[in-house]
Amino acid sequence: MATTCAICGKGSLVAQGYSNKTRATKYNPTGKKRRQPNLQWAKKTDGSRIKICSRCLKANKQLEVKSK
Repeated sequence: MATTCAICGKGSLVAQGYSNKTRATKYNPTGKKRRQPNLQWAKKTDGSRIKICSRCLKANKQLEVKSK
């Protein structure tokens, strides 16, 4: 299963978040989490399907991709 966008190459990132409790009291890290892109199935003009991120889907970039 693909975890990157077929058009722009956007993939997963490791991000670290803080809770509201941290901001109000002493330093208390919450740990790192892996953030995945919002991938959706989209049909190309030739009828095949690819997984692309929602930003590319919104811009209709799947219509510009040429078949191999």
